[in-house]
Amino acid sequence: MDMSVDARTLGRLGFLQGLPAAALETLAASARVRAIPRDSRVFNQGDENVRAHVLLEGGLRIAQVGSDGGEVTIRFIAPGEMFGTMALFTDRRYPADAVALMESREVSWSESELMALIAECPELAIAVIRMVGRRLQQVQERVRELSTQRVEQRVANAVLRLSAQAGHRSAQGIEIAFPLRRRDVADIAGTTLHSVSRILTAWERRGLIAGRQQHLILCHKPALERIAEEGE
Repeated sequence: MDMSVDARTLGRLGFLQGLPAAALETLAASARVRAIPRDSRVFNQGDENVRAHVLLEGGLRIAQVGSDGGEVTIRFIAPGEMFGTMALFTDRRYPADAVALMESREVSWSESELMALIAECPELAIAVIRMVGRRLQQVQERVRELSTQRVEQRVANAVLRLSAQAGHRSAQGIEIAFPLRRRDVADIAGTTLHSVSRILTAWERRGLIAGRQQHLILCHKPALERIAEEGE
């Protein structure tokens, strides 16, 4: 696995598109690239050696452990997305675990490196602010769904978001690149494992979705969009 990154690769990442070439060169020069084996952790909840991370290849699950010891999946990270960075702007402790779902590769910068880069290139600060804004918008949307939507709608929205984030065309439809447990879908949709199992089994019987080696395939996306909008 390639353990270097160049300015062109960084410039293709969504939130860094449009940055000046000189800024991308500086970012690449100070980047630390790391391979992450499947099922290993990028960082642990509570760790203090905080860095700004961007996923280049693979996929990650972000999970948080509560005071009762129970683990909840917060979100998934797809290639090109920044993660772990919010801790730099809060209490400098990672608020959750980041676990590799497959062989992955990431690039990261220390706090001092990121701040020096931001001081040198204000466009980078704007890119980070936009990323944080999008995450906040997503959180607000999920809160609205929890308050106003039925369970079937929330589950449909959860799988549709995952397909938009990491879906690719397959012979059966749109396959989500992440290996998904039904428990993960339940956490993201804010419901129980029993409810998600019942709903996904019913959708599979109707031909709306299919499963293959823990990968969820959306076979009839328009029908799922209707459920997300109107419910069953």
